[in-house]
Amino acid sequence: MQDDLEMLLQLQVIDYDLGELERSKEYIPDMMENLRREIEESGKQYSDAQQELSDSMVSQKNLELVVQEKQEELKKLQNQMMAIKTNKEYDALVSQIDLVKETINENETTLLEVIEKIEKLENEIGDIEKKSEETSQQNKKQLGILQEKMDSVGTKVKMKEDERSNITVRIPRQIMSTYDRVRKNRGGAAVVPVRKRACGGCYKSLPPHVIQEIKRHNQLITCDNCGRILIWQDGVSE
Repeated sequence: MQDDLEMLLQLQVIDYDLGELERSKEYIPDMMENLRREIEESGKQYSDAQQELSDSMVSQKNLELVVQEKQEELKKLQNQMMAIKTNKEYDALVSQIDLVKETINENETTLLEVIEKIEKLENEIGDIEKKSEETSQQNKKQLGILQEKMDSVGTKVKMKEDERSNITVRIPRQIMSTYDRVRKNRGGAAVVPVRKRACGGCYKSLPPHVIQEIKRHNQLITCDNCGRILIWQDGVSE
């Protein structure tokens, strides 16, 4: 029975490893997708900043052109003042001049805002580009590592399954049946050590005579509360 219990412990470690490998099939692709998304988002942030800078420069040129045209228009209107003969004509021309001045002021204000925006973007875009490149390099490196892990999962699973088969064929069928049933019903550990004279799984106290039976290692003892297989380990069970 001692040998059977030791093989159950080995089996439990293998089953834990198999469980981790199966879970890695789920979380590794998720991690890889997150890394790809970060690369895409950082690249988009840089391209958006470039586009915004380009659009702002176009706006600057257009505004400068509008201001220049309106200033020329203003000069022509002001030159016409010398030829005004009536108050009506004068009032109408003054209204035109005021309207042109207002348009110039509005466009100059907008132009200043655009110029400030361009200066800010030009100062920030270098850092955005650097961050994008660093994110891309770091994440691609991590993607390579994760891809290698993903590629090796199948091989590792096969190795663990072979190890499991080599052990299960040596364990009596009844003991394997108990182990599989507990593992299925409880999940996690099916074999637990006694801890402070209690079940290491559900922590229910064990009667002294049960502890003595566990120490003898001559029969399979299960917890009457959770059903887990109990073992005695020196240094753990004291």
